[in-house]
Amino acid sequence: MSLLLSPTYDGPDLVVSEVFGPTVQGEGPSSGRRAVFVRLADCNLACSWCDTPYSWKWDEYVRRQETYRCNAGEILSRAHSSDVDLVVVTGGEPLLQEALELSVGVLTDGGLDVEVETNGTRLPGPGLLSRVRFNVSPKLANAGMPERRRIRPGVLRALARSGNAVFKFVVERPEELDEVADLVERCRLAPVWIMPQGRSAEEVLTRQAVLADEVVGRGWNLSTRLHTLLWGDRRGR
Repeated sequence: MSLLLSPTYDGPDLVVSEVFGPTVQGEGPSSGRRAVFVRLADCNLACSWCDTPYSWKWDEYVRRQETYRCNAGEILSRAHSSDVDLVVVTGGEPLLQEALELSVGVLTDGGLDVEVETNGTRLPGPGLLSRVRFNVSPKLANAGMPERRRIRPGVLRALARSGNAVFKFVVERPEELDEVADLVERCRLAPVWIMPQGRSAEEVLTRQAVLADEVVGRGWNLSTRLHTLLWGDRRGR
């Protein structure tokens, strides 16, 4: 599973679940853009519909079999050899790992754009916040957890004020858009993207069609899950 080692970087390792690509970013404003993905291990939430439980659900998966260590030099080499200029850091929850800020600095200094996908419960340090775009996905009640666990209003407001964040909500039914609207108003979130929950092309397209008119009418953006439409629930795509 190890990537090509970089002889020029000996910084701290990230604990990763998988590194894959070239593929395409399937969600949000960069949908369709070629990228390498870095999926970090561990998460502080437990979404009922999570499609990557192998990255954090250690009561069902064996951590030592599902994770390994990888440093930013290796990721930089992978991106350059794949001829992509975007690295998407996802999880799990990337902001649980202290090595992230230094690792992202290596990638951006190496000429790459970086997007970090986060659940919005942890605030990145100012050095990290200024270097990348955050795709923030606050979890709704459909994730199966109490609000006090999944929503941190102060963190969401700070991310919104940074100007380097977009807010993406996973929605199953149109009535959940009222819940989104409440969070948007309370935390002054913008821009907003609504994405249907779904692990198959049929689920995504069906829910997207039901949501589309109301999402547009509310002045928000609509995201599909392009990777799901193309490759279904296949891991590493």
